[in-house]
Amino acid sequence: MARINLLPWREEKRKERMKQFQTMAGLAAFLMIAIIVLVHIRMSGIIEHQVSRNSYLQKEIKTLEKQISEIKELENEKSNLLARMNIIQQLQSSRPQVVHVFDQMVSTIPSGVYLTGIKNIGKSITLDGFAQSNARVSSYMRNVDDADWLTGPRLDVIETENNKGQRISKFTLVVNQTSPTAKKAAAEGEDAQ
Repeated sequence: MARINLLPWREEKRKERMKQFQTMAGLAAFLMIAIIVLVHIRMSGIIEHQVSRNSYLQKEIKTLEKQISEIKELENEKSNLLARMNIIQQLQSSRPQVVHVFDQMVSTIPSGVYLTGIKNIGKSITLDGFAQSNARVSSYMRNVDDADWLTGPRLDVIETENNKGQRISKFTLVVNQTSPTAKKAAAEGEDAQ
């Protein structure tokens, strides 16, 4: 006799396939969640590493900016010190020049010429005085032009006045300070032209 199974085998087969499908779907979902979690952990680690690198770089940038500002301050101090040194050197080199200039003023004054005022502005000296005649002022200007430490006499004002019956010439003369080497170099430059 033949055996016929009348049980709903198709229904059981369907249930078994559904169970396998749910198991596979559960495993796939679990695997997908595991992959997402692992990717998230890896990305978080990469981001954290980059943030730590960025903070290190920011710290180093601040250190370098501080060093740059210190270098700029040192450069400013250096330029200030160099400027002071240049001024001191100029003063040291011009210190004997004042003595020579006053000596030249005294030695160039002819008799009959008297100085009443001296004003120095930079390299220019303004001399106020009076003379017994205009010829003595001209003589004084020639003497100044021949002097080693004075050059370029320029007569600004000359007035003739009567003082106690005598005729005198009041004058204002502008001369420039120089040095023998500068005067010699200027003379050679004019000769070359």
